[in-house]
Amino acid sequence: MVEPTELQAPPRRSTLPPPLRPVKKRRSFAWLWILVFAGLCYGGYRYYQEIRRKQVAATQAQAARLAKRAVPVATVNARSGDIPIYLRGLGSAAAFNTVTVRSRVDGQLMAIHFQEGQFVEKGALLAEIDPRPFEVQLEQASGQLVRDEAQLKDARVNLARYEALWKEKVIARQQLDTQRAAVGQIEGTIESDKAAIDSAKLQLVYSKITAPISGRIGLRLVDVGNIVRASDPNGLLVIAQLQPIAVLFTIPADNLPKVLAKLRSKTPLRVEAWDRDDRNKIATGTLLTVDNQIDPATGTSRLKAVFDNKDGALFPNQFVNCRLLLDVQRGAVIIPIPAVQRGPQGTYVYVVKPDSTATLRPVTIGTAEGNDVAVEDGLHTGEAVVIDGQDKLQEGAKVEVRGTNRRPAGRRAAK
Repeated sequence: MVEPTELQAPPRRSTLPPPLRPVKKRRSFAWLWILVFAGLCYGGYRYYQEIRRKQVAATQAQAARLAKRAVPVATVNARSGDIPIYLRGLGSAAAFNTVTVRSRVDGQLMAIHFQEGQFVEKGALLAEIDPRPFEVQLEQASGQLVRDEAQLKDARVNLARYEALWKEKVIARQQLDTQRAAVGQIEGTIESDKAAIDSAKLQLVYSKITAPISGRIGLRLVDVGNIVRASDPNGLLVIAQLQPIAVLFTIPADNLPKVLAKLRSKTPLRVEAWDRDDRNKIATGTLLTVDNQIDPATGTSRLKAVFDNKDGALFPNQFVNCRLLLDVQRGAVIIPIPAVQRGPQGTYVYVVKPDSTATLRPVTIGTAEGNDVAVEDGLHTGEAVVIDGQDKLQEGAKVEVRGTNRRPAGRRAAK
């Protein structure tokens, strides 16, 4: 084995940089993509412009066709007439008079001469209280009267005798005066006896209970055989006067001065009662009076009307819609409510001119009643207004009248 005589040094690394390789140049295509994208955008914009132009042209063509084509509408001629001015309010019917019939004497209820729900006339016999106790009282009072009359007769005879003796100076003056006082006492007792007889007769009259008013009887409150007393709070029955009948209703307090002016001038005001749906008229009456105060909670005033109610259509506590005829507007220009349109410029109507074109006409409307409304300004009698098809109209559009009513439907004004 040969041992090395010296250590071998490790090879040195070169500190010089490696030689540079030649770089190949790359071509950039970014500008090409930008040109392609710009071309696509331009082509899309031109395509959009073309589509938009075609849509506008189609819209204009359709508008032109529509302008040339007549729009079907229904018209009605404005008419001149009278339209009523009503004040409306909610109300309820109430018995014109209500009486709780009570016994005026104490006793046993012997008989009842009425049926529940029956209409009775004033003075009709309703019930009877046992009259025997009062007959006995009448006999006692009559007997007492006979006895006192006999005593009076005797006292007067003695008085005449004492007066003769006094003239002859046989008796003292005091004795004569005492006899005169005795006669006066007996005369007073007789008057009391007569009053007792009248009281007993009155009790007998009260034992027969009669109807104080004409009306409808409610449910019976006491049966035969019970002991009734004048102090009983419930009574025997209740009678409600339904012919005539009253209706209480309210109106806004702002309308009260006009109503009071009519009442002060003795002008009768008609009141109509309508059903809950406000479709059918139930009865017609007359305003009777106005309450003496305004309800501050609701700002309304209560009014009372009276109805004959001969057919019995109204019943106590029945809910009704009331219409108070305050006035009638004479000679107004009237059109149906569907003819009136509303827009930013206010209320207007479409008027069909003689050349079959429609024109927009601003109008001022007034009182409305039922299906009719009065036009205060902007329209004349006889002009045709559109009542159906306004949504397809514009100024100057050709129209084709497919339905015409010379006189619009609606409630007639009150005479």
